[in-house]
Amino acid sequence: QTLLGVTGSGKTFTMANVIARCNRPTLVLAHNKTLAAQLCSEFREFFPHNAVEYFVSYYDYYQPEAYIPTVDKYIEKDLMINDEIDKLRLATTSALLSGRRDVIVVSSVSCIYGMGNPEDFNSSVIAISVGQKITRNANVLTIRTGQKIVRNHFLRQLVDALYSRNELAPSRGTFRVKGDTVDIRLAYEEITLRVVFWGDEIESITTVTPEDGVTLGSFDEFKIYPANLFVTSATRAAQALGQIELDLGDQARFFREEGKELEAKRLTERVTYDIEMIREVGHCSGIENYSRYFDGRRPGMRPFCLLDYFPDDFLTIIDESHVTVPQIRGMYGGDLSRKVNLVEYGF
Repeated sequence: QTLLGVTGSGKTFTMANVIARCNRPTLVLAHNKTLAAQLCSEFREFFPHNAVEYFVSYYDYYQPEAYIPTVDKYIEKDLMINDEIDKLRLATTSALLSGRRDVIVVSSVSCIYGMGNPEDFNSSVIAISVGQKITRNANVLTIRTGQKIVRNHFLRQLVDALYSRNELAPSRGTFRVKGDTVDIRLAYEEITLRVVFWGDEIESITTVTPEDGVTLGSFDEFKIYPANLFVTSATRAAQALGQIELDLGDQARFFREEGKELEAKRLTERVTYDIEMIREVGHCSGIENYSRYFDGRRPGMRPFCLLDYFPDDFLTIIDESHVTVPQIRGMYGGDLSRKVNLVEYGF
């Protein structure tokens, strides 16, 4: 359905009424960050009790990896991430996976770009409740370990969800430990979650202000969402690295059969280095090039993106569609042509 109207004729108000009557999770697509921010502000006025989220590219500056064959020039990837926008993106995915039906996401075209597998993201959510016993093996409740090991199991769950420990200057996506108390700076909200243990039980769950520790509220149960959109399990990571090595051998052999010795050498050196980096530190520059392996996708399958985090019955509204729809096509075409060159020349 296409809605026509001059500026100020009430198109946004009409959209808001459609959302209110359908009562479904909604994606509102805009063609730039400024327009998306303006729409997000308006929808927050229309829906003060809904989860109205803002999802745009989190790069303040982004130079993608590219190769120009005509002048034999390779351009390395260079970027600068905006921490505040990263937090808003995490807030969006957390709201969508929470099961809420009143989520409205105002997004730029970056919602079609690759993200982590929503199943992996969802499986890394840590659900805690007051009185819950944290043991080393959740299936064997008879195990009783020392208090330190029990608490450490919870800390390992946080690390698996890509939170990092920082005792000196806790920032977003970190946690610190003082005795029986674990303070977690949530990656998607400006609050600190305080979990207090008594032996192997969770005694209390509260939220406090990060600056001065003033209590904001207490909870009987709480869900901690991962600190990064690109979270994966250790098992899947091990399988991915094995498959990458197999495909590297096949592609290098293909290059040599084509007489492309330079490309085969270039690819082998780069991928071998990347595999070593992933094994040692858990990531490498350009790790998104290996997303298919870590997502567990088959060859030819499209990447996961924000659309996969919505339930099946979500509503889509494209604002300024005469500009936004061609932009979606342009984003896809430009990305494809750049990557084809990188693949053909062994990068």
